[in-house]
Amino acid sequence: MNREIAPSSIAPTAANYAHAVLSESSKRWLHTSGIVPIAPDWSVPASIADQAATVWANLMAILADADMAATDVVSVTTYVVAGQPLAPVMAARDTALGGHRVASTLVTVPALARPEWLMEIALVASA
Repeated sequence: MNREIAPSSIAPTAANYAHAVLSESSKRWLHTSGIVPIAPDWSVPASIADQAATVWANLMAILADADMAATDVVSVTTYVVAGQPLAPVMAARDTALGGHRVASTLVTVPALARPEWLMEIALVASA
């Protein structure tokens, strides 16, 4: 139902993501808000790697509650505070998605709504 679009007439992606994902005959769509790195106990990890793991754990919980899985994700938009390393953020995405490639945008921003948040992610899933 969801398939990667990768035209041979354009350059490949710059990392492990898809240029586009086509959803055909989808019956259910899930759109999240920007999910932030707040753990269930209301703590916020200090490192960007731990924040990325927390955000993805929160996203996986949302997907499960919607009776969806990582393979239903079609698009991810990640916001990272400028100056933070991007490698742990992309590694957390790749780990959480387990090799499933999605349309992915990563944007650096000067700040987020709270100073302790170093990143947040919004996603779209289709089933």
